[in-house]
Amino acid sequence: MAINYSTSFTADVVAYIANETLPLARRRLVVYRFADPLTLPKGRGIQYQAARWNRIPLPYAPLSEGVPPVGQTMTVTMVSATAVQWGDKVTITDVAEMTVMHPMFQIAKELCTLAVAETLERNTHNALLAGAQVNYVNTRGSRGSLVAGDVLNIHEFNRMDGALETLGAPRFMGDEQTNKWEEAESGGSTASNDPRGMPHYCAVIHTLCVQDVRENSTFVLASSYSDINKLYNAEIGELSGIRFCASNMVPFWTGYANTAYSTAAGSVGNLAGASYYVIVTGQDTQNQYESYVAAVSSAIVVSGPTGSITVTTPTTTGYTYNVYIGTSTSPTNLGLSPQGPTVGPLTGQATQLPPNTSITVTGIGIAQTPPAAPASGVTVYPTYIFGRGAYGQVVLDEIKYTYLDKADKSDPHNQLRVVGWKVMYGTILLNTMFYGRIESTSAFTSTFG
Repeated sequence: MAINYSTSFTADVVAYIANETLPLARRRLVVYRFADPLTLPKGRGIQYQAARWNRIPLPYAPLSEGVPPVGQTMTVTMVSATAVQWGDKVTITDVAEMTVMHPMFQIAKELCTLAVAETLERNTHNALLAGAQVNYVNTRGSRGSLVAGDVLNIHEFNRMDGALETLGAPRFMGDEQTNKWEEAESGGSTASNDPRGMPHYCAVIHTLCVQDVRENSTFVLASSYSDINKLYNAEIGELSGIRFCASNMVPFWTGYANTAYSTAAGSVGNLAGASYYVIVTGQDTQNQYESYVAAVSSAIVVSGPTGSITVTTPTTTGYTYNVYIGTSTSPTNLGLSPQGPTVGPLTGQATQLPPNTSITVTGIGIAQTPPAAPASGVTVYPTYIFGRGAYGQVVLDEIKYTYLDKADKSDPHNQLRVVGWKVMYGTILLNTMFYGRIESTSAFTSTFG
């Protein structure tokens, strides 16, 4: 008996594609918005400077009759930031726009809007890492000393809160220069009686570290009361005068052994004869965080007047790799490599290198310091705690979008559509004494990729 099966007619089956596209993973953008908004006027260069007049010392002893005091010297501290231009684009052909079911030009606009917000968030995180006030959980001495059980706890929050209060870091919703006295009576201002308006510091915490503190009974009890008084987006609760906001864009670092890559001395290059040390790091291909950090290599001896070093990058995918080189065990320069970028500000540097690739380091490149390495197999997360006026965003030129979909001399047949964006700004650390970070591991470190 002849039977006509569906598999015989696949050429006549029209594939179904849903009109509605699937949602993207959500990013919790938190840290950018806490910055002081600052403007750099056009026509005044690209550097923003701010002055802070320091207190004069208090008198040591009372005055002697008829004898004027020696007096004090006034001092000023200057902080600065440089506005740089960030931008990107998406280019679509006319054929793609005509043949693809979904509206590609509109989707490109939406994706560029997401990219702008996430770029500003990412850059702010990177800027805050320059702060020198760091507490390591369980009084560990360094990032590399943290072990798997060193998770966040209430003691660390109290320690940071105590440090900021001792230093006099101004709080949000309070500590104004004109407000000399706390209002203790019930007849005070509305802000002083509303839990949402009580003076507080703010914290930005990784979403995995959130789960660690949620298993702390003290935090659970405190957040059960503060849940009804949420003040910020992504806020998870309040404790010890600190309001916590969760973000899945907080950077992190995972340590790897120096066996994750291989090195060998070579003869083609401009490295002077000496012993060199190499560190390989990896930037994830989505956010470009330098989150893969391998341990420093053993000494690599380059003999002869000049030479080179061959490095085979790690096999782990999802990263592009950087190679740092120096004559000490703490290199502070990228290497030079012909396999590096061929255009842009990092042309010729040993960066943006693909995995499992042999590259040649021919010299010492630009100054750049790799992140400190955690112990092999350990992932470390920073938690920022800061007061008002800790950092700001200096804007020279606001975010601008361009939508190019018309013919011109460079595209006379109108074959291309371009969606682009740009912004010129810089993050300024106004006072590094007004914020710090806690570094910890997490019992909930993701293993599902």
